[in-house]
Amino acid sequence: MDSQFVMTIIAKDRPGLVDSLSRTVADHNGNWLESRMAHLGGQFAGILRASVPAASAEKFLAALRALETAGIKINVTSDAAAAPATGRRAKLSLVGQDRPGIVRQIAQALARNGVNVEELSTETSSAPMTGETLFHTDAEIQLPEGGSIPQLRAEMEKIASDLMVDIKLHELSGS
Repeated sequence: MDSQFVMTIIAKDRPGLVDSLSRTVADHNGNWLESRMAHLGGQFAGILRASVPAASAEKFLAALRALETAGIKINVTSDAAAAPATGRRAKLSLVGQDRPGIVRQIAQALARNGVNVEELSTETSSAPMTGETLFHTDAEIQLPEGGSIPQLRAEMEKIASDLMVDIKLHELSGS
C-alpha cells in the first residue's frame, strides 16, 4: 500500500529545484501525482502531491527534511488522497483596473454561495493603450451539490459593476 503526501515548497528560485524534488520522489520508488509550481517575486513556490510505498515513507520524509539544508523549505501533510468531486465545476475569469480588495470581494461572494476554489491564478499587467495596471484572475471552482451557475453568475455580475471589472463565468464540460 502506498502513502500519499501533499507538500508545500518554497525556496529562492534557481535551476535544479524541480530536479531535486523529482529525484527525491523517484529515489524512494514514488510517483509524482500532481503539482502546481511557479516563480513569484524571486521565489519558487509550489504544491505537490506524491505517493511512495509505505515501506519507504519514513526514508522519504527524512530525504525531504535533508533538502532543507539546500534552502528548500518543505511542509508535508501525510495520508493525503484525492477527494472525490461533487457538484458542478466552472471557470471564473476577471479583468479590470487593479485596486485593493478585488480578491477579497470575489472570495466572499464565492464563500457565501458555498463555492470551493480549486485553483486560483492572479497577475497584474499594463493596459496596452493607457499603461494603467490591470488585475487578472482565473479560477476553477466547484459549486456545491444543487448549486446554480445562473444564480452565481447573477451575484458575480453585481460585484463586477461595483468593482468595475469584467467577469466571465462558465460551466466546465464534464461537470
